Amino acid sequence: MSVHQLVRVGVMGQVGRFRSVDAICYPRGKRVIVRTRRGLEMGHILVTEEGVVRQAEADGEILRAMTVEDDLLAQRLEKNKHRAFEACRRKLEERSAETTLIDVELLFDGRSLYFYFLGEVTPRIDALTAELSELYEAKVKFRQFTEAVIHGCGPDCGTQDARGGCDHCSSCSIAGACGTARVR
Repeated sequence: MSVHQLVRVGVMGQVGRFRSVDAICYPRGKRVIVRTRRGLEMGHILVTEEGVVRQAEADGEILRAMTVEDDLLAQRLEKNKHRAFEACRRKLEERSAETTLIDVELLFDGRSLYFYFLGEVTPRIDALTAELSELYEAKVKFRQFTEAVIHGCGPDCGTQDARGGCDHCSSCSIAGACGTARVR
């Protein structure tokens, strides 16, 4: 049986119909991790299954309820988001760009950084955001942590024989990648 719920995701509050991969019907207001076309994101349950209109295709998947580990990662991402916002704002100022930065969004998987502007995004602004995105991609330790969050540490995840060198399940269970622990 598949369970579908309406979930609000992203900085701009986009609402979509998501299918729960573990067939759990989460209560309204529950914070969840979802997979969208953009990647892994945090979301809030708006409507439980009874209120969702049936349609052929879901907008994404509800992977799990937010865990303590997810909350810790979300706090770290929030700090990086604020740094990216300030860096972009400073660069706009330095270049006397006539556009207003509204917000920055760093997806939960740490791979995608979105900049939201008021007004036209000129090629000059586009180049600036590409530069900032590369700057944040270059943080190797953060990227490696993100890889473990998404894929687990490799074969034998959760054991001392794990190729990624982990001997615990905390980062791998965030992604549901650990073969020895299942997070709900």
